[in-house]
Amino acid sequence: MSIDKIKAVVQSSIDVKKAIYQSDSILKQIAELADLCLQSLKSGGKVIFAGNGGSFADSQHLAAEFISRLRFDRDPLSAVALGTNSSSTTAIGNDYGYDQVFVRELKAIAQPNDVYIPITTSGNSANILATIDTAKSKNLKIVGLTGETGGKLKELVECICVPSKRTERIQESHIMIGHIVCGLVEDGYFLK
Repeated sequence: MSIDKIKAVVQSSIDVKKAIYQSDSILKQIAELADLCLQSLKSGGKVIFAGNGGSFADSQHLAAEFISRLRFDRDPLSAVALGTNSSSTTAIGNDYGYDQVFVRELKAIAQPNDVYIPITTSGNSANILATIDTAKSKNLKIVGLTGETGGKLKELVECICVPSKRTERIQESHIMIGHIVCGLVEDGYFLK
């Protein structure tokens, strides 16, 4: 195993995070997303995540940070990752098609003061794109997490676009952004 290859990967990750650090527009979007989540939670709403594959794991991870804790002991904050009930997901996929697995669940649980955070590195995941009309019809506040181009999702909703085309760099940054948002929400909700 080459140490130089490992260093190159670490440097690549640092470079993407440095680009985020230097982008006032991305930093502003992250702060605004944290404010949306905080306002929603204070008014009895919840934060809803959705994603596929690694982004599905990220959705679960970030929902868990809200529900359990990130940095200190506190009451739980209401959050959910769509698709975590495998019986519902497989039933919906079988009965209505895979592109509907998140739509059906979103229709069932979403309330107007919720925040919806769809996560897709490409911005082109069909089952994520299919949720947008439902999210809009339910008057959800929507901010997507995606990659450099934003894909089709960016044409439909506001997106925080990680400045990279590499899936692994995008996903690493999505977790960082989610941790920042959760930390800001924790501070705002509990430390005032």
